[in-house]
Amino acid sequence: MDRPDDLAGAGLGLRRGYMATLEKNDDLVAATVDFMEVAPENWIDVGGRFGRRFRSYTERFPFVCHGLSLSIGGPSSLDMDLLLSIRRFLDQHDIALYTEHLSACSDTGHLYDLMPIPFTEDAVGYVAGRIRQVQDVLERRIGIENVSYYAAPQVSGEGMSELEFINAVVDEADCLLLLDVNNIYVNSINFAYDPSEFLRGLPGDRAAYFHVAGHYREAEDLRIDTHAAKVIDPVWSLLREAYDLYGLRPTLLERDFNFPPISRLMEEVGTIRRIQASVC
Repeated sequence: MDRPDDLAGAGLGLRRGYMATLEKNDDLVAATVDFMEVAPENWIDVGGRFGRRFRSYTERFPFVCHGLSLSIGGPSSLDMDLLLSIRRFLDQHDIALYTEHLSACSDTGHLYDLMPIPFTEDAVGYVAGRIRQVQDVLERRIGIENVSYYAAPQVSGEGMSELEFINAVVDEADCLLLLDVNNIYVNSINFAYDPSEFLRGLPGDRAAYFHVAGHYREAEDLRIDTHAAKVIDPVWSLLREAYDLYGLRPTLLERDFNFPPISRLMEEVGTIRRIQASVC
């Protein structure tokens, strides 16, 4: 396991939308948040006031990076300029762990969405090779996240299952897993499967850390992964199951939009801590 030694406890994704609020409540944040996560694309080469504010956090908190734009499963060549910029950013801020989505997001241009990859043996070899290439450039073992999606990437009955695909990619690439608990729950509603059974089938021993987040209930049989609402009880219960199965892992709350008051945001991070304490 290549998880950084100082990565533990409950984390929060750092967003510019609430940085000022965090700064005004510094004592509460310091007492509640153990580590932070950012998308490097949002911070590479950022200087001035925001750059100084960001540096003030990386000097005080352990950080991980969760990328948005590499398009691990995309048809176009990997963006080497971006990869080298990410490598410099990680080194500059002494960030050991980088993660990305097991998806595609570009084809000669960015699609501004995370598209599923066909669950086939050919895709396993293709994606695993690209992950190994990223790891060689970054000189770090990276983590790959199980993603939410809304259309099956191949005809039912053909190819592999999602679980078989994730396990095969992680094994062949010799990479880590970023286990997103909310994505399991969202997909379990949208594709009518048992989330606990899916969780048990993941390579959880490779999990560097976990994600939890809120989502939107579009219909009885449709959930949309928004990161814009509070985490619901079934997702908290699934997180507890993940700890029971794979042991305590650092766990991060994602909140990207519709920001609540700081007290409610810290309460959700505190819920992670309370669940972790209850399973120690």
